[in-house]
Amino acid sequence: MDLTGTLYTIALVALPLLLAITLHEAAHGWMADRKGDDTARMLGRVTMNPVRHIDPFGSIILPLMLLLMNAPFLFGWAKPVPVAFHRLRNPKTDMAWVAAAGPGANLILAVLSGLLVQLILTAKPELTPLLWQGSMGSAPGLLGALLLMLKVSVQINLLLMLFNLLPIPPLDGGRIVVGLLPRGPSMALSRVEPYGMVILVVVVFMDPLGIMGGVLWPLIGQLSALLLLG
Repeated sequence: MDLTGTLYTIALVALPLLLAITLHEAAHGWMADRKGDDTARMLGRVTMNPVRHIDPFGSIILPLMLLLMNAPFLFGWAKPVPVAFHRLRNPKTDMAWVAAAGPGANLILAVLSGLLVQLILTAKPELTPLLWQGSMGSAPGLLGALLLMLKVSVQINLLLMLFNLLPIPPLDGGRIVVGLLPRGPSMALSRVEPYGMVILVVVVFMDPLGIMGGVLWPLIGQLSALLLLG
């Protein structure tokens, strides 16, 4: 891919990625505020301003490196929204609601992006082949570029949703399970959190159990096709 194509691809990916991580983190803060903890709101984190949520390395540098290396997936993170769980009205169950808000926001954004794709294709069915091209290196016009950006939005939001729902603390899925399990198993799972990042690195980059290659990527592909074409 030449420099122009690379810059074009980055432009198509950057806005959906920023919107996805911003909405994800803002949703955590919004739900925490609804459940009794206003920490995130007082710190200005219940906002759609991406600057408030961006982690320079996790949100920009790492995804950009993976994109430039033509990696088969994008991986990154935003600054976690601060939540004082002891301030929640029902800390154990409310923690599950706060954790679920982020993936829930990504699901909503993926569905909305898919509906917009279907509206565009209804009006301009000749753009359908753009959804299946292997490269975004040549500009297909403004409407085509919007179509590709929405396709990226569907894929990124599904990835964020499904990956964060893995039941590994400190991912949202881990915290949802901790909030739903009885006290004994809940405390046992919560003790995994200090080792969670190591486990995630193994799961993502080594994939010894086939979670990424055998489950997550095929599921993202199937759900993407469903949302994009109905």
